[in-house]
Amino acid sequence: MKQMSGLLPLLIFALGALTVAAPALADPPAHAPAHGWRAKHDPAYRGYTGSEWHDDYGVRSGRCNTDQILGAVGAVTGAVIGNRTASPENRAVATIVGALIGGIVGAKIGDRIDDRDRACVGQALELVPVGKQVTWRNPDSRIDYTLRPVRDVDAQCRDYELRANDGSRRSAETLRACRRDSASAWVATRR
Repeated sequence: MKQMSGLLPLLIFALGALTVAAPALADPPAHAPAHGWRAKHDPAYRGYTGSEWHDDYGVRSGRCNTDQILGAVGAVTGAVIGNRTASPENRAVATIVGALIGGIVGAKIGDRIDDRDRACVGQALELVPVGKQVTWRNPDSRIDYTLRPVRDVDAQCRDYELRANDGSRRSAETLRACRRDSASAWVATRR
């Protein structure tokens, strides 16, 4: 009987352990709400204007990933057209639009700004806090860029410094960009 009384707690513990369900170690289905695994591993990046972005393309760490961002720009059929028509949940990347930015930065360098550069500018304006800089090198034009937001004007506009260097010429301008509408396009103007 004494031996039986020592086994009774062990038997109760074993039965209890068998009846407790073990957690499932699997990824959640695509329709599952975004808490848990997805919230930790598939973050949304909240932008300056409150929009959520699927990817930061490296701008929050200070270096725009030009290869990755070019793929996103291409995925939306061109930065300007794609971002004018994209619904908020389908936006891939913010861009800066308008021919004005080329003339502002300087004719020799500004004429060589392409969709990749416009996307790096737009995404940096969306996600980078005042005072932090973002750099990138356009592999086609071989121009090095540095963008630094300098002041939040209001809920739709930011002042920023854009420096460009192609090895022989340098340009530095302080510009203002404002959101055109609820889409992901920024428009550059002189301050």
